[in-house]
Amino acid sequence: MRLETIAFNNLRRRKSRMAFLVIGLMIGVATVVTLISLTNALTADVQHKMENFGANILITPQSDNLSLSYGGIALGGVSVDQQEIRQADLTKINTIRNNRNISAIAPKVLGAVQAGSDRVMLMGVDIDQEFHLKRWWTISGQPITQENQLVVGASVATKLGLTAGSSLSVNGENFTVSGVLQQTGSQDDQLLIGSLPTAQRLLNKPGVVSLVEVAALCADCPVEDMVNQITAVLPNVDVRAIQQVVKTRMHAIDQFRTFSLAIAAVVVLIGALVVFVTMMGSVNERTREIGIFRALGFRRSHVMRLILLESAVVSLLAGLLGYLVGLSTAQAILPFMTEHNVNFHWNPLLGGSAMLMALMIGCLASFYPALHASRLDPTEALRAL
Repeated sequence: MRLETIAFNNLRRRKSRMAFLVIGLMIGVATVVTLISLTNALTADVQHKMENFGANILITPQSDNLSLSYGGIALGGVSVDQQEIRQADLTKINTIRNNRNISAIAPKVLGAVQAGSDRVMLMGVDIDQEFHLKRWWTISGQPITQENQLVVGASVATKLGLTAGSSLSVNGENFTVSGVLQQTGSQDDQLLIGSLPTAQRLLNKPGVVSLVEVAALCADCPVEDMVNQITAVLPNVDVRAIQQVVKTRMHAIDQFRTFSLAIAAVVVLIGALVVFVTMMGSVNERTREIGIFRALGFRRSHVMRLILLESAVVSLLAGLLGYLVGLSTAQAILPFMTEHNVNFHWNPLLGGSAMLMALMIGCLASFYPALHASRLDPTEALRAL
C-alpha cells in the first residue's frame, strides 16, 4: 500500500479533524487575501484620485519678488511686473521622457482688472484642462462655454451681487456670468475666471501665461523625476512638486498596508498554531497506528512523509478555499470603503501565492509533530495494543 493511499484514507476516516484543520487555516489565508486585495484596490483608488484630481507639479516664472500672490505669482497691486512664461514653450513638456505620466497641463494667466467699480483678480484658464483638473469645483449655473462668459468666485459674487445670468463689465467689455463657483475656502473664491484667450486679451498679455499646473500620473514614476525632466526642457522657469499632497496620500496608503500586513501576520500565526496543536493531537492519538507501521518496516522518513503529506493535502485545500473566500469578502467590503466603483479583478498570481503560503504554513507547523511521530519507539507504541 502506498503512503499516498494511507494518507487519503486517514483523512477520510477523520473528517471532523480534517474539517477543523481546513477551517482554521482557511480563515488565516482568507484574512490575508482579503487584506491584500483591499490594500491593492484602495491603492488603485487613491492613485486614480491622484491622477485625476488636482495638480502635483507647479511651474512658475523665476522671480525674486513675491507679495500678493496666487500659486506663487506676485500681483503687486494693480499690475504684475515680472517675467512670464511663453505659452508656446509648454509644448516642450510633452517631450519629456515620462510624458505618458502627464494627465493634464493647465496654464493660467493672472492679473487685476476693473470689474464694475472694483478691482478684482482675473484668472484665464484652459477651460477643458482646468475643469478636468479641479473636479471638486461645484458651480451654480454652467461652466464657461463661450468667450464672453465668466465664472465668478463665491466672495466676488457676494461682493458684487452676482448670480448666474448676471451681466458684468470687465475693463469696459460686457460679459455674462455663466456660473458662480461655490465656496472652496481657497483663493479661487476671490477670482473672476475666464477663458485663456479672453484673459490674455483683457490683460494685454498675448501668448504668455503666469503659471502652469501639471497633474502627473505617478503610480510608477516619482514626481521628483518629472520635475527634473521639465526643468531640463524649460530651464528659465521654477518647477517644483507639491510634496505635501503627494507624500500625505502615499503615507496614508503605506500606513494602511503596514497595518494590513501586521493583522495578516497575527492571523497566519494563529492558523499555524491551530495546525500545530491539531497535528500534535493527531499524532498522540495515532500512537498504536504509527507503532504498527514501524513494526511492519516503515522507516522514520516514511512516517514523516505520511504526516506531512496529510498536512499538505489539507493545506492546499485550505489555501484554495481561503483564496475564494478572501476575494469574495474583499469584493463585498470594497463598495463601503470607496467613493466610486473600483474595478476588481480576480488575480491568479494571488491565488497561487495563497495556496503556496498555506502549504508552507501547514508543512512548517506539522514538521515537529511529524518528527515527533517518526521518533516513537515501536515497542513502546505496541504495548498499548
